[in-house]
Amino acid sequence: MTLHELKLRAAKARLLGLEMVYTAASGHIGGSLSAMDILTELYGEVLRVDPADPRNPGRDRFVMSKGHCTPGLYPSLALAGFFPVEDLKLFRSIEGHYSGHPDMVHVKGVDMSTGSLGQGLACAGGMALAGKIDGRDYRVYALMGDGEIEEGEIWEAAMAIHKYKLDNLCGIIDVNGLQIDGKTADVMPSEPLDAKFAAFGWHVIKADGHDFESLRAAFREAAETKGVPSMILARTTKGKGVSFMENNAGWHGKAPNAEQYETARAELLSAIKELEAE
Repeated sequence: MTLHELKLRAAKARLLGLEMVYTAASGHIGGSLSAMDILTELYGEVLRVDPADPRNPGRDRFVMSKGHCTPGLYPSLALAGFFPVEDLKLFRSIEGHYSGHPDMVHVKGVDMSTGSLGQGLACAGGMALAGKIDGRDYRVYALMGDGEIEEGEIWEAAMAIHKYKLDNLCGIIDVNGLQIDGKTADVMPSEPLDAKFAAFGWHVIKADGHDFESLRAAFREAAETKGVPSMILARTTKGKGVSFMENNAGWHGKAPNAEQYETARAELLSAIKELEAE
């Protein structure tokens, strides 16, 4: 995909995510919007996956470790062709299987059911180790939140993944600086993330999580790194794309009211129209 195509897809995905949360009157919009460009790069360029054959044993795997961000994941899957965009209307509905957390049994394209924070990196490590044992060349990617990495299992997994030299695994941290209770620096400081993961033996890559050229280069560097796993630290803005949601921890996990929805929708539609006019 061209950079312009990636930007346009991400803009459309943000609007779909907003519509999902508004229709369901529930959902985690802030971290979904901050991760949308990362997800668009993954499903638009990086992942070797086939919507027509989603369980192919040789496919790349993706684990959405911060599993509450399905308003980011589901639009990305739909726009990549795994299921119709119309299905997104069933988000958190009893009439469908598009629950608030990813479901690998019922949702096409989901490789791991997640939701309990801190578990995704360990799951990804198991997938990567299985790939090494089976002699397959697939890669595994795991997206975490910077609030999520306060969980101890993340660091246990980081040690194990390095021990087994799983260079077929790439972690990504959505570093937006906020979590449900406020700033990560206040709740449980985790910086310097680069020094910490380096100390655990990982190859650390810094990227702008809203710049596709930066993300493209980061994923390429990770794929070319041998002997150790890679961790991409992607700096982002929580609520990216909606002015009143940006850098506001209050939008971690709530739905907009009708007036807020119309304001947000107008901003996102304007961004889409500007890109379409280029």
